[in-house]
Amino acid sequence: MAPSRVRALRAMAVVCAMTAAMSAPAQAAAADREAEQAAISQGVVESNHAGFSGTGFVNYDNVVGSYVEYTVNADSGGEHELAFRYANGTTADRPLSVTVDGADAQTVRFPGTGAWTTWQTRTLKTTLHAGANRIRAAATTANGGPNADKLTVTLTGPPDDEPPTPPRNVQFASSTHNSVTLRWEAAADNVGVTGYDIYQHGQLVTSVGTVLEGTATGLRADTEYDWTVFAKDRAGNVSQASNNVPGRTKPAPPDGQAPTAPGDLRATAATTTSVSLAWTGSTDNVAVTGYEIHFDGALKQTADGSATSAAVAGLTSGQTYQAKVRAKDAAGNLSPFSNEISVRPGAGGGAGVPNPGSVTQIAAGVDVAWGLAFLPDGSALVTERETFTVLRITEGGTRTVIGEVPGAMGTNGEGGALGIEVSPNFATDRFVYLYHTYSGGNRLVRAQFDGSRLTGWTTLLDGVPKNRYHNGGRLRFSPDGRYLFISTGDAQNGNNAQNLNTNAGKILRVNPDGSVPADNPFPGRAIWSYGHRNVQGLDFDSRGRLWASEFGNSRQDEVNLITKGGNHGWEPCEGTIGTCAGTVTPKKTWPTSQASPSGLTIINDHVFVATTVGQRIYRMRIDANGELVDQQIYFQGTYNRLRTVEVDREGDIWLTTTTDKDGSAGNDRVLRIDIVYEGGNRANVAS
Repeated sequence: MAPSRVRALRAMAVVCAMTAAMSAPAQAAAADREAEQAAISQGVVESNHAGFSGTGFVNYDNVVGSYVEYTVNADSGGEHELAFRYANGTTADRPLSVTVDGADAQTVRFPGTGAWTTWQTRTLKTTLHAGANRIRAAATTANGGPNADKLTVTLTGPPDDEPPTPPRNVQFASSTHNSVTLRWEAAADNVGVTGYDIYQHGQLVTSVGTVLEGTATGLRADTEYDWTVFAKDRAGNVSQASNNVPGRTKPAPPDGQAPTAPGDLRATAATTTSVSLAWTGSTDNVAVTGYEIHFDGALKQTADGSATSAAVAGLTSGQTYQAKVRAKDAAGNLSPFSNEISVRPGAGGGAGVPNPGSVTQIAAGVDVAWGLAFLPDGSALVTERETFTVLRITEGGTRTVIGEVPGAMGTNGEGGALGIEVSPNFATDRFVYLYHTYSGGNRLVRAQFDGSRLTGWTTLLDGVPKNRYHNGGRLRFSPDGRYLFISTGDAQNGNNAQNLNTNAGKILRVNPDGSVPADNPFPGRAIWSYGHRNVQGLDFDSRGRLWASEFGNSRQDEVNLITKGGNHGWEPCEGTIGTCAGTVTPKKTWPTSQASPSGLTIINDHVFVATTVGQRIYRMRIDANGELVDQQIYFQGTYNRLRTVEVDREGDIWLTTTTDKDGSAGNDRVLRIDIVYEGGNRANVAS
């Protein structure tokens, strides 16, 4: 191994190799994977020893931990043989630790081959899951590794695509003020269960091995959570959901000390319908968990415990309000109020900026209003996720049932009647498109609306995997009306997102008849982009670019500018955290506690995102470089969990609530946010 290197060349080789390895779809199992195309750390691509395949080989650095990481896409899960072709022109053994996705380490010997031009093969057997597998071969001694030529992967055992059975009889065992312990009976698998994932309302909280008990920590005091457990096997198959069980944390320990009062409350900006406030943060003996913002003596909205500013919208231009703020902690102690100030909304911001104004109720008594699309007359078609009903709601609030989706079924979670879209050619074809869950997964269907009922239901695309959560479901036609985009979830199996053999964890693009466009990035497949966990918002900006909002796992939610054929990272990249090299970087991320973004709509190149956990609307401007800037937060804590935002023909936003965690039916609303445009410029109000 040559002792001297040009470090700049090495750095370039590492970056280029990692980008090539991650940005293109992983190669199919049983195909050779050249080392020089893999991700390389502390090694360099060379070609000075004859006999290699491809364009070169990787020369490991003489250090412990130098590695080559191959990304291999397995068509099926199961036992595979890994064959490493190498050369070692020394007499020293150069062993490598081989892992798959960071686990299942096996140490393989790579003894001398007699010369650097003599190439031999060492093999091992391991289990791969369907989809992308990261196979890392890392040096374990100061001698580094051998010269690595290529990896060949071959399925040697029967394919294992059979998921475990769901865990049985999940029970709430105990709790503290910040943790919950669950117990369950074992799942079964044709090969063997390797672990369990514990979720609360669709969000992974913790994972355990083959034990039958787990404790979720870091929870809020005196809060009821909805728990579900999933089993997984070595091949990466994930079970359907267990029974769900409620589990409540205990009240916080006695704490009679209130936070200090916020200081120096002041107005920092104003628009026609809003004012922006800032203050000096409070302190607490445990932690400040939030702020209450009061206008004219009444609670107007809330802010996070880490916040020191907020925008308050829905105000009347020219009216004076009295504003004050106070802090709260987990025990419910409230601080004294800050100083009180007078604020008045007035003109502000650039021409055409869409500012949220007054909020009025269009309809009440709806049940998890999920999809919303407008007819040419201004009325909206709305899907109720849990009842599978399609409603027609007029601008005046008149509500009519126009159909029930045939074969639709719920999942006791996020499945049911989901996205809805009206044909761009509705005046002539009368088509309405819906995405829903059924016995075989999730599917896209089409019906005709005759003015009173939906009829002629036709399935256009089916078999998209489902689970209790992560079913995606948003629909959006392209601005030219030629293509329909569909967001899907990963069906609570992160491996699906990187697996191009399934439509789960993707954004799909189809023709209006459900066929696959000839210019899709993966020939013969509906897939437009991949590496998604659970996309629930789609819309186009004024330049025809597609944006998507996506639920994160346990660390970061995100908004993405979607690229054709792009790998958007999940799994193993969540937002900007994890193994993200070569994937498409999100344009915006938030902690999962502050968002869970669902619906997304764009007005005058301002992106509005409705959030469930965050109980707020985010607004961000798309700048000239395609970045999201000037974030504002509206209506936090005012209308509970929020699901869908859509722009009507007047340029106002229809907003749906989604209080689906309370177990009560028919207690959601459809609201209208009057959008006031600075300078009166309503150009490009709806994409």
